[in-house]
Amino acid sequence: MLQELKEGYVQTETHQGITTIEFFHAKGNSLPNKNVEALAKEIHFAGSHAETKVIVLKSGGDKSFCAGASFDELADMKTEAEATQFFMGFANVINAIRKSSKFVIGRIHGKCVGGGVGITAAVDYAIATAHADIKLSELEMGMGPFVIGPAVERKIGTAAFSALSIDATMWRNSDWAKRKGMFAEVHETVENMDESIFRLANHLSHNSPDAMAEMKKMLWHGTEHWDELLRERAAISGKLALGSFTKKAIEKFRAKV
Repeated sequence: MLQELKEGYVQTETHQGITTIEFFHAKGNSLPNKNVEALAKEIHFAGSHAETKVIVLKSGGDKSFCAGASFDELADMKTEAEATQFFMGFANVINAIRKSSKFVIGRIHGKCVGGGVGITAAVDYAIATAHADIKLSELEMGMGPFVIGPAVERKIGTAAFSALSIDATMWRNSDWAKRKGMFAEVHETVENMDESIFRLANHLSHNSPDAMAEMKKMLWHGTEHWDELLRERAAISGKLALGSFTKKAIEKFRAKV
């Protein structure tokens, strides 16, 4: 149990057509490379599994939904190839959601930072609590939201994405996120959020799989080039991550926590 808490986990269960994928890490549900790759694989598998009608993506605990990439791992990167592969983890999660023929409902119970915002933007329908503030902190760290940018911009538009990514120190609250289209619903309590998620997931699990698959294609039209695009973006992030500014910013951040 102690080792699991230290390394985090990704676990999946399917019940009556609803596949729930949960990830967890003690450090704000951040995602080290091992876990982000496992998350991408579980989403891909659920998306191609006949028993799954709809996917619910959630994280464990009751604080942050996702603090993004693991800075502990990023600090240890020595080569551009390593760093690029690190950022490809989030690219793989976004593309797994995009390519899945099943709708992905996001359970956003708390704050989202960086890559966590990218995952939230990528899900097909995000249901959140009023505590789910969001922030893109990449620029402050000497990088930018390159890999997750297409997903965030697609969901909230260029103007809102620009504001979110340029003012990298400012939190936007859940009301802002809902008004911009990041969240489909915002609830005052976790209980109300979970009730809404169950209602929608149960309803979708009884709908036509073929109709939902065609809708998924329609809603993601124009993103067919994202395999190549996100790979290019990961290379940009990988290069910047090895710069002296980013190295110093990461060490300063780690010293605070």
